[in-house]
Amino acid sequence: MYLVKTPRLLKWLYPNLIWDAEPGARCIYLTFDDGPIPIVTPFVLNILKQYHAKATFFCIGDNIDKHSDVFDEVKNAGHAIGNHTHNHLKGWDTGNETYLDNFLQADKLVGSSLFRPPYGRIKREQIKLLKQARPGLKIIMWDVLSGDFDVNLKPEACLEKVIKHAEAGSIIVFHDSLKAFDRLQYVLPRAMEYWSKQGYTFCPLSP
Repeated sequence: MYLVKTPRLLKWLYPNLIWDAEPGARCIYLTFDDGPIPIVTPFVLNILKQYHAKATFFCIGDNIDKHSDVFDEVKNAGHAIGNHTHNHLKGWDTGNETYLDNFLQADKLVGSSLFRPPYGRIKREQIKLLKQARPGLKIIMWDVLSGDFDVNLKPEACLEKVIKHAEAGSIIVFHDSLKAFDRLQYVLPRAMEYWSKQGYTFCPLSP
């Protein structure tokens, strides 16, 4: 069970996390979790290039180790990079010190002040520890969760939900992962075409 649109109550309960960006400009903030992954991440980069779009990639340290060439493609294309832990740890199920160590392990490779907790699950004490270890850290959540990871969700339904809930300033989560690829390759080009026709631009998150 997951919510496509993040409730205002949740944003109110965790005001020190970033859920959306300033809605002043007609800009949508596309983010991609769990890469870099061969085939999938280059596909995303190609679609973004077609629309002269910049996005933010929250990378797993272990995937950077395995696919450093793909990681270099992301950086060389001028996209923003964020930390997604080294081994995709779920904070609620992980001890605080272990979580911090895993974050720092990935930080050596990512070197970014942007962080997204895997699954969006992080304890308040972990937030505190991470920000102490990396002053200026921005913990990025989301306004719209695409659901592209949901193998039971039809690509057409995924596209409909994303378009319905996105608005100016929305931070939208997609996944450049093999699990999400069937839905991602259908949804991403169609959603970007729709948003472009509506006058939106695509911006990276600022470190």
